[in-house]
Amino acid sequence: MNTSTFSTAALLALGLLVGACAHENDEVKPVVPTEAPLPEHMALGNPSGATTDVAQPTNYLLIKPQYIVSYHRDRGIPNWVSWHLSPEWLGSAARQDDFRADATLPAGWYQVSTSSYTGSGFDRGHNCPSADRTSTVADNSATFLMTNMIPQAPRNNQQTWANLEGYCRTLVNQGNELYILMGSYGKGGTGSIDYKETIDNGRITVPRRIWKVIVVLPQGTDDVSRVSSSTRVIAVDTPNENTISTSWGGYRTSVDAIETATGYDILSRVPTGIQATLEAKVDNGPTQ
Repeated sequence: MNTSTFSTAALLALGLLVGACAHENDEVKPVVPTEAPLPEHMALGNPSGATTDVAQPTNYLLIKPQYIVSYHRDRGIPNWVSWHLSPEWLGSAARQDDFRADATLPAGWYQVSTSSYTGSGFDRGHNCPSADRTSTVADNSATFLMTNMIPQAPRNNQQTWANLEGYCRTLVNQGNELYILMGSYGKGGTGSIDYKETIDNGRITVPRRIWKVIVVLPQGTDDVSRVSSSTRVIAVDTPNENTISTSWGGYRTSVDAIETATGYDILSRVPTGIQATLEAKVDNGPTQ
């Protein structure tokens, strides 16, 4: 499995400056790598091409040691969150429940707070789950940043998605490691009170649909190279409604369908031929 560490600098480096100034007006040009290495949690690709350019506030890249986020400033929620789940990330750290604003957002951006959801009828729904990050207290605490949350119907969050998240950890306990992407799209959902399109005085969009893509690999090394046309890929797309079934298996779809709905390229680092095969499939494997 990929347990290599990374740094923001490694991801964002533009290369080393080369050449010497033989003349006063010579221009020193950077050498740019053709393909910068991606961190562990984004090994299968950057679905929306998110960057740390503040001029792109609707697709802003937040790099955490525990997960990666494409954040949408104007919606107040992530476009998607990506993370690697392997035995190294699971341990005995307790759930911290320390929901809080993310102070790493660019200066001047609205910071969603824990009280922003109060009285809305929607849960503060994790993208990267708390229970996927129990190796250390710091890892678990990181999942409670509000940039990792969406307004999620309580039944959807506490039952349907909780069941899927539990199944993911079961797969890890069975000797697998997972690459997981979760996101949302559209506008308008029904929580425990009523239908809403926004909360927090219009500063947070309530998504209409919530999706997840899970790539399942036997525990090993050189993970991307081990993805084949027979790799199990689970894609799920649910309505953000409080009447949703608690069984996630009935909401399985194809990666292609999610890409059509979102405009993303979800498995972009997988070879094209294998990618096409995997993304066209609808999983029919076990659900527990």
